[in-house]
Amino acid sequence: MLLEVEGLCVNYGHIEAIRDVTFSVEEGTVVTLIGANGAGKTTTMKTLSGLRKVRAGRVMFDGKDITHLPPYERVKLGLSQSPEGRGIFPGMTVRENLDMGAYVRSDKAEMAKDFDRVMALFPRLEERISQFAGTMSGGEQQMLAIGRALMARPRVVLLDEPSMGLAPKLIQQIFSIITEINEQGTTVLLVEQNAAQALKRAHTAHVLETGEIVRSGTGAELAGDDSVKAAYLGGDV
Repeated sequence: MLLEVEGLCVNYGHIEAIRDVTFSVEEGTVVTLIGANGAGKTTTMKTLSGLRKVRAGRVMFDGKDITHLPPYERVKLGLSQSPEGRGIFPGMTVRENLDMGAYVRSDKAEMAKDFDRVMALFPRLEERISQFAGTMSGGEQQMLAIGRALMARPRVVLLDEPSMGLAPKLIQQIFSIITEINEQGTTVLLVEQNAAQALKRAHTAHVLETGEIVRSGTGAELAGDDSVKAAYLGGDV
C-alpha cells in the first residue's frame, strides 16, 4: 500500500475530532471519504498533510512512518494537498502560485514538463497566467489550487472538497479532470460532499460519521447501499 492510516486519533483541545480511523490507499487508485459536515473529513486530510498533531495511531507512506514529519518533508516524499477553501495566494499571479507548488523542487526541466501538464489539464489557467489569483472566479481558483498541488509532482494528491461552491457545469468539469489526473498515474485521496460524483469515480470509499469510519467498500458498493443513499445521495445516485 502506498498510504496507510492506522488507528488515527486527533483532538481539538479536549474534543476528539477523529478516533481510530484506519484505511489504506493503493497506488494508482482513487479513494474517497464522504460524510456530513463535522464528520472529521478535513481533519483527516490536514493530519495526513502534517497540519494536525496525532494523539494516537500512525501514518505510513510507501513503507515509511511519516506520523511526525513536518508538512514540507511530506511534500518532498510525494504527498501534496489542494485544501478546503482552495488556499490560493490572492496577491500572486497564477504563475507565481504554480511556482509555489514546486517550491521543494530543483529539477527545472521536469518542473517545466509538469507546468505543461497543468496547462493541458486547465487551459483556463494558461489564459490567466499573469492574472492575480484573487481576481479569478471560484472555479478558476479551484483549478489553480489543484494545479498548484500537482506542481509538486505528488505520488498521492489530497483533494479536499474540490467542488465546494461551484456551479453544476464546473463541478462536472472538475470531476472529469480528477479522473484524468488519476489516469495519468497520480493516486488520489478525495474528500467530497458531492457523494454521488465522488463514488462514481472511487475505487474504494469510506463513510465517516462523528470521527469514525462506519462503512467501507468499493465506490459502486456504497453508491448502491440503501443507508448511504438515504444519508448522502438523496435516495438516488
